[in-house]
Amino acid sequence: MAKKMRAAVFEDFGGPGVIQIKKVQVPNPGPGEVRLRVEAAAMNHLDLWVRRGLPIQTPMPHIGGSDIAGTVDAVGPGAEDVPVGTRVVVDPSLGYDWYEGQDRGPSFDEPPFRIIGEHTQGGFAEYSVVPAENLLEIPDGVPSVDAAAAGLVFVTAWRALMRRARLRAGERILITGGSGGVGTAAIQVARRAGAKVFAVTGGEENVKRARELGADIVYDRFKVDFSREVWRDTRKQGVHVVFDTVGEEVWPACLRALARKGRLVTSGATTGSRGVTELRLVFWKQLEILGSTMGSHTEFREVMRLMFDGVFKPVIQEVMPLDDARRAHEILEDGNIFGKLVLTP
Repeated sequence: MAKKMRAAVFEDFGGPGVIQIKKVQVPNPGPGEVRLRVEAAAMNHLDLWVRRGLPIQTPMPHIGGSDIAGTVDAVGPGAEDVPVGTRVVVDPSLGYDWYEGQDRGPSFDEPPFRIIGEHTQGGFAEYSVVPAENLLEIPDGVPSVDAAAAGLVFVTAWRALMRRARLRAGERILITGGSGGVGTAAIQVARRAGAKVFAVTGGEENVKRARELGADIVYDRFKVDFSREVWRDTRKQGVHVVFDTVGEEVWPACLRALARKGRLVTSGATTGSRGVTELRLVFWKQLEILGSTMGSHTEFREVMRLMFDGVFKPVIQEVMPLDDARRAHEILEDGNIFGKLVLTP
């Protein structure tokens, strides 16, 4: 009889109500793959988008979860050099070298860049199968919950700020969505880079926590027009960089907040994907609008080692049992959180 495991599964797209805890077959690792006994898997807005339905081929029934940490339980052919029992965190990016333009040859069978838990089955289960090349060993003393919570958000923030935005010491940066997983990571990355950090969040408690995390100036989006406040607080100069993951709702204000020759880096669209762009601002101020998604294997390892060394620390609001996966979706969809939600089997 095939071994069974518990997993948070959905069979149809829709609201949080489609999430069910079911017994499904334990997956077996294929060539170049390993099976993990999952110890922690963190939630991202990506999990909400996949559950609602994206214009991609989502394997059904689907198990979400891109941020995974656990212990190697079994190895497939070609992955025998990975010791069973090793505690690891998973890089969620698949095929990023192709995406970056490093030629591996054309592929007509699959997109050049994919994400574990979006295009493949993920980690909201007791076991998960992932490519061996995506593993990074977790040092002793680093909790699996922290490793899982850090992966996607820190590599996303690191690439967006350090590579795409070319953020430098002494520059001013505005970070929208400052209470989210990527936002809380970005505040830490920007502080380490030596930038002056402006952040946008909602609610007095989140404003306080963003300041405690290292943001110099924090705006409550429920109370002020942050683009006007930035203009005032920078003596009508604006910020050199805006890092936005919110999208449609704040897009015009993000452009207004930029200084001449400023750079806007977009890495998300939680409020919608159709931002209205005042083109005269773009050409008169000679602005740059840049896209950024996830990060390469090299960037993942670089930023995770900084986390392992204690330079960065993921912000976790709550650790929840896998059985509460539906409630985790509801909490994240409601938006009133600071940092990450993590599920443990």
